[in-house]
Amino acid sequence: MRSRPRNKRLYKKALEIFTLSRSVSNYLIHDMALLKDNGEEDPHIYFTGDIIRHSDALAPRIIKAENQTFQDDRIKQANSLIHITNTLYRNCERLEQTGSNGKEFLALLRKELKKFKHLQHSWIMTL
Repeated sequence: MRSRPRNKRLYKKALEIFTLSRSVSNYLIHDMALLKDNGEEDPHIYFTGDIIRHSDALAPRIIKAENQTFQDDRIKQANSLIHITNTLYRNCERLEQTGSNGKEFLALLRKELKKFKHLQHSWIMTL
């Protein structure tokens, strides 16, 4: 099984998104960690962990898809990657609705996700 991706641009972008997600999450978590006046936590705080978890799954999923023997299995893994990417994008949108100061960082992350989606589409055509 190969551990190196065939599509290095897509893989590199996945790693960039992971790094950016981690940075954005670390920034946002400080804003959201404070309890509200009624003693409850911000329910959006969990999306900060979700963006890390989903972005961490991008690069391994690329390699997993490329290592599949049969085209149907490659497409199945690629569709799973699309689902993860879309979920990550939606979580960014949800986090933008919070009262955090990190909205501009989330916009940057969404911009990078759009680039990733474009690369992803081209990559799927080569599987």
